[in-house]
Amino acid sequence: MQNYVNGPEIPLGLGMALAQDPDAMRYFANQSRARKREIIAGAHAVSSKEAMRKYVRDLVSEG
Repeated sequence: MQNYVNGPEIPLGLGMALAQDPDAMRYFANQSRARKREIIAGAHAVSSKEAMRKYVRDLVSEG
């Protein structure tokens, strides 16, 4: 997934959650490199699969 972002590597859990939510994937893809780094950094604090899904859903609702 590194090529997708052209920058920081996406953690596996975040990548999987984004892949399962097309709206969140589009949101993420349309963000600046700096915002993508913020999202990735935030994902490092997420500790479960369900929490990651919520984190990704919340990205869309904030945008």
